[in-house]
Amino acid sequence: MYFAKQCLVGLTGLLLSAGVLAATVDVAGVKLQDTVDVAGAKLQLNGAGVRYKAVFKVYVAALYVGQKVATPEEFFAATGPKRMSLTMLREVDSNELGKAFTKGFQENAPKTEMSKLVPGLIRMGQVFSDQKKLAPGDIITNDWIPGSGTVVTVKGKVQGEPFKEIEFFNALMRIWLGPNPADWKLKDELLGKAG
Repeated sequence: MYFAKQCLVGLTGLLLSAGVLAATVDVAGVKLQDTVDVAGAKLQLNGAGVRYKAVFKVYVAALYVGQKVATPEEFFAATGPKRMSLTMLREVDSNELGKAFTKGFQENAPKTEMSKLVPGLIRMGQVFSDQKKLAPGDIITNDWIPGSGTVVTVKGKVQGEPFKEIEFFNALMRIWLGPNPADWKLKDELLGKAG
């Protein structure tokens, strides 16, 4: 019996060190990994929270970076891969979500960059219109991969070619981290300022 316990303890330690038993964080019933692998880089959960629209919970947003950041400036200055993941908490018409993204995009992107961002915004609108509806549990990930661009994945499926420009990824992230974020409380939570 002692031997079996020692083997179990040893095996658990081995699995933990191998990252097989990754730690999770629960946000509104959504289990988020402490760390994720993006393009061979290990990213850590910087912060997560719920996006509310009026009193309704819409999605859980989770921000992953190589090293923790506490301000939008630190996030935008950070090099290497980055991820924003959204897990739906309710059924949402994807055109409605697309319009909200476009509004958030326009309210936070520097006016001098808007003309350069329009082609990406049109493509992103197409990604949303192709989906029709998003159901509870559906996941959207926006990954910045240096050398490739922004890879958008919806329900586990990559949506076309990467968006090449870092300006597009930054404008997308400003929806949550910009001067006029979709949700101020969520912005604080993504930057690790829970409370």
